[in-house]
Amino acid sequence: MLVVMKKAATEANIQAVVDAAEKRGYVARPIPGGDRVSIGILYNKGSVDSGYFLDFEDVKEVISVTKPYKLVSREIKKENTLIKVGDATFGDGSLPVIAGPCAIESEEQALTIAKAVKKSGALLFRGGAFKPRTSPYSFQGLGEEGLKILAKVREETGLPVVTEVMDCENFAIVEEYADVVQIGTRNMQNYSLLKRAGKSKRPVVLKRGMSATLQEWLMAAEYIMEEGNHNVILCERGIRTFVKHSRNTLDLSVILAAKKESHLPVIVDPSHAAGVRSQVIPLALASTSVGADALMIEVHHKPKEAKSDGAQSLYPEQFEECMQKVRSIHSLINS
Repeated sequence: MLVVMKKAATEANIQAVVDAAEKRGYVARPIPGGDRVSIGILYNKGSVDSGYFLDFEDVKEVISVTKPYKLVSREIKKENTLIKVGDATFGDGSLPVIAGPCAIESEEQALTIAKAVKKSGALLFRGGAFKPRTSPYSFQGLGEEGLKILAKVREETGLPVVTEVMDCENFAIVEEYADVVQIGTRNMQNYSLLKRAGKSKRPVVLKRGMSATLQEWLMAAEYIMEEGNHNVILCERGIRTFVKHSRNTLDLSVILAAKKESHLPVIVDPSHAAGVRSQVIPLALASTSVGADALMIEVHHKPKEAKSDGAQSLYPEQFEECMQKVRSIHSLINS
């Protein structure tokens, strides 16, 4: 259930509703909106007496929420959630781009790529310090050394950094260095990790599981938001199908469906969907054309020497070309 407060509701009257809900055994989560505060009522067994809350001062209306995901749903918040990181805002229609290598390999490598992508217009830098790999013999990342390199990148370029967290054990150290924490596809339903992300002060990029339905993806986001972190960014990165011409199948339709169901920003990672360099730019353009809120693109100055996912990484000059085309498509559809 959602309790919608009046525009001029005082903090005291908002807190009165929260206290009343919790006295009844519910969990109350205030949700700031564009011009008013709403309060999500969670963990109710059966229906909630809406009349009880309508009697409180500054309550405008009480709305029943029918979706299994409550805090994520547009039923509970109609306007888009805006998440600001550095100069980028996710969800406001501006289409920021996150770019960088799959994995941090050295300070020289990271800084070279970061300076190149910033020059082309990227607003955030991505790079993995801890890498979940299919094979235990593949490069697993530099760990804390990689995080320190990311901090160096931010210091020298001014770009906020995005990196993946693998488990609860290393969450605190990733959180210390990163501006945005990413939860990868393999961990989308790692519920203890999602709960830990919900206690973080950092925005979270939640990648869709490789076989996850839209509802499962949104329910994973609900785990994070239920713990109090409302800065969740959904990321489509392709799902596993029967195809052999690409690593995964980019689900463009889910971008539209997720934006209809949820107020959270929906971004796209065309690099992991493609798995091959030649498909990345076309998929980035297609994602832009259907209204993605941002793009995450892998770039490497020496992809043939990359320790991780070199085959899907754009050269810096290709990334520049991609950015020019993306800007053109974005301007066209928003004109």
